[in-house]
Amino acid sequence: MLTSFFSNKKAPHKKSTFVSNNSCSVFLGQTASMENIFLPILGLYQNLLVTGSIGSGKTSSCLYPLTKQLLSFSSEGKYKSAFLILDVKGNYHRFVKKVCASCYCLSDLFIISLHGNITYNPLDKPNLKPYVLANRLKSILLLFSPQQTESFWLDKSEQIIAEAIRLCRLYNDNYVTFVEIHKIIMSKDYYQSKVDFLKDLFYKNVLSSEQIADFSFALSFFEDEFFSLDDRTLSILRSEISRITNPFIADYDTSRIFCPDKENISFPGFSYILKNHKIVVLDMNLSEYSSLAKIIAAYLKIDFQSEILTQLSSSDEIFPSCFICDEYHEYVTCNDASFFAQSRESKSINIVATQSYSSLLATISNPTLTKVLIQNFVNKLWFRTDDNFTIEEIMKQLGKEEKSIITKSISENANKTKFNFFFHSFSSKDSNLSESYSTSFQKDYVFDSNFFSQDLEAFSCLSFISNGHSIFPVQKLFLKPYFKERM
Repeated sequence: MLTSFFSNKKAPHKKSTFVSNNSCSVFLGQTASMENIFLPILGLYQNLLVTGSIGSGKTSSCLYPLTKQLLSFSSEGKYKSAFLILDVKGNYHRFVKKVCASCYCLSDLFIISLHGNITYNPLDKPNLKPYVLANRLKSILLLFSPQQTESFWLDKSEQIIAEAIRLCRLYNDNYVTFVEIHKIIMSKDYYQSKVDFLKDLFYKNVLSSEQIADFSFALSFFEDEFFSLDDRTLSILRSEISRITNPFIADYDTSRIFCPDKENISFPGFSYILKNHKIVVLDMNLSEYSSLAKIIAAYLKIDFQSEILTQLSSSDEIFPSCFICDEYHEYVTCNDASFFAQSRESKSINIVATQSYSSLLATISNPTLTKVLIQNFVNKLWFRTDDNFTIEEIMKQLGKEEKSIITKSISENANKTKFNFFFHSFSSKDSNLSESYSTSFQKDYVFDSNFFSQDLEAFSCLSFISNGHSIFPVQKLFLKPYFKERM
């Protein structure tokens, strides 16, 4: 079992925390007294947030080892889980592939990449209503300079995308791609050709009652609202929408992988991934692919989350899952807080790492929502940070304790004091000195800011973890980076 596999075999006499014979757990690190700290499965279901500045070791000593343990544990038939791992730096997928090879589960691995053969269409969701798909795209739009976009443009863009999806499904056999949405919205001639095609089907009495209603709604919107807008407003809305659609029409590989023909889709969908315990890794370097990487990563995340929560109402069996994301602030969306609040019941493990709370706030642009998101991660590992907002929030969460304050005072008494004009100083006779100490108690934060900015070395952190029922005492942990262990 995993607890025995990852415990310290050289020192079996050491006491281990959070080890249960009836549940799986992952090894986190050791305390200063060499006590092994484990996090059980019930604690993992309460989500884990890792924060730390660059070079603090959060990826190499936390995310990599946890990924290795969870993948190794999942290779056992009884505890198999589905995985979604977002690779922001372009190297995580190689580590995952190596672990899968050692666990003999390479056949379960799906690596989505522009250089691969797995094709995935984010919009191929015929069971979802157009406005649901459009709302997902609106969430992704917020990843791009959210502070510079007024809500009117986002809301209107969402409505336009929803009607474009509705229209596209009618003429394209219920199949939608980013390319088709782009053409309908950006080219009036292309839009008109598709409308004429649908009108012809209508006159031939080919369309069903539901299709006729959808056609009427879409036609009314585009003719009476969208194309009747003045040129400036129309141009702004098209520019807003093109931030999502442009990456898919500007490159052949991008279009081939993410906008394939319906019969060429090779990604089976997250419903299949969950039921068959597959592992999905997105290999797209953010610095290389920029906005495209954000769009695909955010959409994969939303798609995965939606399928996980759908199990609660539509399935008799809950399939375990795991979401792992480094540099999480690049892909965080507003609906994440709601998902993390409900994911525990779906047996979903969520492990994310970010540089600071401020990084999340910069993307979400909503202090209240950011705090709600953070509170839905019961387990937290805090590596070294200089961010004041992060430090202040941690100090508030850990609270205050009574600390003793020692005050020292020295006084001097003299009977005769004269001024020496030669040395320009005072001289005293029959003088005496007295020293006094006083102790008082007052409430102060358990850890001060210097602890987080200076006292935490690389590969060490302050842990705030739960066993699924209660919080373990906060303590400093020393973690072992993956490159110091044999694969």
